[in-house]
Amino acid sequence: MADAEFLDRILTMEIGRCTEAAAVAASKMIGRGDKNGADHAAVEALRRAFDKLDVDGTVVIGEGERDEAPMLYIGEPVGTRKGPAVDIALDPLEGTDLTAKGMGNALAVVAMATKGTMLHAPDTYMDKIAVGPGYPEGVVDLDASVKDNITELARAKRVKPEDITLCVLDRERHQHIIEAARGVGARIMLIPDGDVAGVFHTTEPATGIDLYMGQGGAPEGVLAAAALRCVGGQMQGRLVFRNDDEKARAAKAGITDLNRKYALMDLCGGDVFFAATGVTNGTMLDGVKWEKDHVVMHTVVMRSKTGTIRYVRARTKRW
Repeated sequence: MADAEFLDRILTMEIGRCTEAAAVAASKMIGRGDKNGADHAAVEALRRAFDKLDVDGTVVIGEGERDEAPMLYIGEPVGTRKGPAVDIALDPLEGTDLTAKGMGNALAVVAMATKGTMLHAPDTYMDKIAVGPGYPEGVVDLDASVKDNITELARAKRVKPEDITLCVLDRERHQHIIEAARGVGARIMLIPDGDVAGVFHTTEPATGIDLYMGQGGAPEGVLAAAALRCVGGQMQGRLVFRNDDEKARAAKAGITDLNRKYALMDLCGGDVFFAATGVTNGTMLDGVKWEKDHVVMHTVVMRSKTGTIRYVRARTKRW
């Protein structure tokens, strides 16, 4: 048992090395206006890093179906095949546009959990609501109004609604959320991209973000849930289908109840490992810095079983 625990601790740091590799590769494309090139660099670097990871892994959230992605596709086996059997969710570069434009909060993200415990989310949208740790269970609800969610959260926090800050993706589809939140007096933080980071920000008081709401990618919802599992918090999600093709993707993933409301443990259960490395400077993580002879990285690694959160600043020779 002690040996198994020791290996788990090693894995916690090793997935951080994986996200570091992806972040460094993507950082070479910051501000170059080529989001596809940045994503491609991150994907290739992450795939190479996985070749050294002692797990029997299967990608359940990845770069798409096998016929759409040459590597890190859904269902791809990764790792040395010598370690524990795990589900892997990844986004080699969350914030391709952010990277291409030299904007903040681009991340390389990997989550890993006990095999069979991650939702195999299809490439569709998902309605989401999330808060950080320390609140009564059910303090927010996906089916409640924006006003009621803000009011209940303010009551639980023992503040006024105008003291609540809501993070929302800056999209036209969220205008009703923005108007309702401002109608009750709450502050709004609009982000251009990156709703994994948006959800993750609710876990850190220093960000000033209390609540995340809105519609974003379903795969990103699973990654965000993995982070919340490690630090505490609450999240609910419901898949959104725009056409029959997306419904067919859900059926292929084994989803039969298209209207199901997923709780945090439904999205990502089991023992969870999570790592994220900053590509560009962000609210919680600094971006990659290139020095004359070295490269500097800032990474967070976490594990749900122990509740451990480590922020790691690594400085290594340029490669």
